[in-house]
Amino acid sequence: MLAAITGAELGDDVLDGDPTVRRLEELAARRLGKERALFVPSGTMANQVALGAWTRPGDEIIAERTSHIVTWEAGAAGYLHGLQSVTLDSPRGPLEPAQLTRALRADSLHCAKTALICVEQSFMGGGECAGGQVIALESLRRTADFAREHRIPVHMDGARLFNAAVASGVDAATYAACADSVSICLSKGLGAPVGSLISGDAAFVQRAMVVRKRLGGWMRQAGLLAGAGIFALENNVSRLAQDHALAKQLAAALHGLPGLDCDPSQVETNIVMVAVDHPRHNVDSLTAAFASLGVLVLPMGPRSLRFVTHLDVGEADVARLANAAHGILGAR
Repeated sequence: MLAAITGAELGDDVLDGDPTVRRLEELAARRLGKERALFVPSGTMANQVALGAWTRPGDEIIAERTSHIVTWEAGAAGYLHGLQSVTLDSPRGPLEPAQLTRALRADSLHCAKTALICVEQSFMGGGECAGGQVIALESLRRTADFAREHRIPVHMDGARLFNAAVASGVDAATYAACADSVSICLSKGLGAPVGSLISGDAAFVQRAMVVRKRLGGWMRQAGLLAGAGIFALENNVSRLAQDHALAKQLAAALHGLPGLDCDPSQVETNIVMVAVDHPRHNVDSLTAAFASLGVLVLPMGPRSLRFVTHLDVGEADVARLANAAHGILGAR
């Protein structure tokens, strides 16, 4: 990957274009079965570019209540685009037609327009023992059919779409066909240092370019970053299966320790959510205790810790985590 970065052919992507960025965008569009793709710095920007390209101020979006777009993007839908959000409760991610029907606004001057439905694949989830859940293709197709019937576009937050594809055996383009725009992240399981892409048809990407400009996401010699992204897409997708297997090992090592709950059978990809219910330790104290032993973990609310496996960790790291957990919790 470093060689791909240092050897990237460069241009000025703001003026006459960067050839390596173009290669990355064309590669991503092919992998997702879309007409075009657009390189942006981050997954949050990719999602917000999509929202800005599909909507107008005063419109409304529908999304699961714990989805990344609703929970982890600092209220950007309202702050940047003047959007309202209708949030649905679906702990494993699917948005089924019956739920969507109840969420639709009437076609009235008195109501906001339902302008976009947002899905997430894989779904990080808000459940204490969930995380990285793969939404079934049949469910996504039902969402897509409903949206097309009502002439509402669908955006898929596919930050970890390739994790879902590898875990399920369903091609990423097949999942992407259920949405009108799709974002993917290069800097998560795929291992690139920076970058995401947003894809769709040519008209959507043309609008998205304007929103990207307004958000400051148009970069100069971005080919340095795009080179890493090309390497990631060409070399680091199939190896995601190793991360998924390691995540199950991690869950098995922690599940059943005093005060910890993380059923390995619920782990589908590379995210392990651990529920904490211990008489002496809470999420904050456990996070600090792990950090003192050289293990970093992300608190995800008052009762949950999130562990993520990726290409920079291996079985020795999971063994070190297990030893740390036994030491902290006094388990034998």
